[in-house]
Amino acid sequence: MRIEIYGNTLNARAVEEAVSILRNGGLIIYPTDTVYGIGCDITQKSAIERIYRVKGMEKQKPLSFVCSDIKDISRYAKISTVNYRDLRRYLPGPYTFILPGTREAPKTLLSKQKTVGIRIPDHPLTLAMVEALGNPIISTSVNISEQSFASDPQEFSQYYERQVDLILDSGPTWAELSSVIDLTDDEQPTVIREGQGDVSWCLT
Repeated sequence: MRIEIYGNTLNARAVEEAVSILRNGGLIIYPTDTVYGIGCDITQKSAIERIYRVKGMEKQKPLSFVCSDIKDISRYAKISTVNYRDLRRYLPGPYTFILPGTREAPKTLLSKQKTVGIRIPDHPLTLAMVEALGNPIISTSVNISEQSFASDPQEFSQYYERQVDLILDSGPTWAELSSVIDLTDDEQPTVIREGQGDVSWCLT
């Protein structure tokens, strides 16, 4: 199924359809403030396994996920006072933050270092889906190859339409990934990947 959306507008039908599919263990492709993502409900283990198959990823590679707000993040990640300040300042936004995981974080999403990758994209549709679902959703970029990240549904729809249950098409988006910032060291944030979003604050 495919639903067309006009830009960043909040489409109630799209949210309702996406949430229904996610709750039933389905996969969706959805727009973010960076590239499109493939997602599922993080409580659906079989759906997470399906994402690994669709993306052709090794299971040792952890997936990040989208939360609705910082309170939601605190269920799955340990947030120090210093980190809370940074999260409040830069989220929602085009960042993936690496934080120590809590016991509630699904084991399949923990890295070997027991960390998790968290996003709160600055996109009303994505945030509305997560809030309505009541659980975070997986956030892994839509790409057809390691070098080709999908910014336009026309580029990836034919490839993915039989592998996912819903494509939310809001037209072309940014072609640059989020910046990944490791916040496990309170004293010094570390830039793991520089993408969208200012990272100069990590270097001072």
